Amino acid sequence: MNSAPRHGGNLRTLMANFGGTLADWIDCSTGIAPYSYSLPQMPVEVAQRLPHPTAEFEQVVADYYGSRAFMPVAGSQAAIAALPTMRSAGKVGVLRASYAEHAWRWQLAGHTVVTLNPNEIEYAVQHLDVLVLVNPNNPDGLIWSRETLLALHHTLAARGGWLIIDEAFIDAIDGAGAQSLCADAEREGLIVLRSVGKFFGLAGVRLGFVFAHAALRERLAQQIGPWNVSGPALWAGQLALADRAWQGAQRTRLAADGAWLSALLTEVGLPPRGSHPLMQFCLVKNIDQWGYALACNKIYSRPFNTLDIGVDAIRFGALALDQRATFEQRLRLAASQVA
Repeated sequence: MNSAPRHGGNLRTLMANFGGTLADWIDCSTGIAPYSYSLPQMPVEVAQRLPHPTAEFEQVVADYYGSRAFMPVAGSQAAIAALPTMRSAGKVGVLRASYAEHAWRWQLAGHTVVTLNPNEIEYAVQHLDVLVLVNPNNPDGLIWSRETLLALHHTLAARGGWLIIDEAFIDAIDGAGAQSLCADAEREGLIVLRSVGKFFGLAGVRLGFVFAHAALRERLAQQIGPWNVSGPALWAGQLALADRAWQGAQRTRLAADGAWLSALLTEVGLPPRGSHPLMQFCLVKNIDQWGYALACNKIYSRPFNTLDIGVDAIRFGALALDQRATFEQRLRLAASQVA
C-alpha cells in the first residue's frame, strides 16, 4: 500500500461529480448505524472542565465490556495510529480484505506488512511479530471464534509478539460479550480495540477503548498524552454504554434491517458474500458499471476493486427503516442500467 486508504462518508466528493445536495443522497458508504443513541442536553460543566474519567464512568465501561483493563481513546483510530510506533520494525500480518488503516499505519511506522488470506493465517502467524485482525471483519463480516484467536495469541505471545483484535463491529452481534476478547486483555501481547461510533451511531463523538495489559496501557497513555478524550465524549459514552434497553432494541432493528437489505440485494443480482447487521459485502463482475449506476441514482455505496482487496466488490452499509422505499426504487433502477 503506497497511498493513504480511501474511506466512505465523504459525500461531498461524489456530489462534485454527480450533483445534488446532501438531502438528495442515500449514504450507505460506512458501517455506522443509521440510528444514533439519543443524547439529552449536555450539562455546561462537561465542556468547561478538563476531561477526566470518573469512577462512575469506569464502572459503566467495565460492566459493558466485562473488563477493567481499558484505556479510553479518541476513537479506536487514535490507537490504530499510535500502536505501530510502540514496537521496533518487524513483520506485521493483516488480512488482505480488511480495514485498510491498520496496514497503512504499520507501514508508515516502518514495519514490513504482509497481506494474508484467511486460510494463510494459521501458518503465517509462526513467522510474524504482530497480527492484526478485525473481528467481525470489515468489509465482509467474517468472524473468528474466541478459541481460534486465543490460539493465535498463544503462538505470538510465546515469542513476544502481539495479537491486535479490532472489535469495532462486534456490538451488533447477538452474544457479543461471549465472543469478545476484552475479558482476556490482561494477557501480555493481547490488545483489543473497541469503538462507540459504529453500533451506537455516534461516530462524531470520537470515543473508543484499548483493552490491554497494564504496562502497555501505561506506555500508550504516555505516547498519546493527557486529555486525549473530550469531556463531551466521556459524558455521551457513559450514557450510551449504560442503557441496556436501548442496546437490545438497537440489535433487534439492525438485524431486521440487515436481513431486508440482504434479501433485496440478492433479488437485483448482488447476493452478499458476507453479511453483518451493519454491512453487506457483494462481489460484482462489472464494478465500474455498478458504481456509476448507483452514483447516478444518488446511492453512495463503498466500492472495492481488485487492487484494494483482491476482488471487485461493493459494500452497502445499514439503512434506516424510513429509507427502505426510496433505496429500493433507486437500487432497482440502477440494476436495470447495468448491462
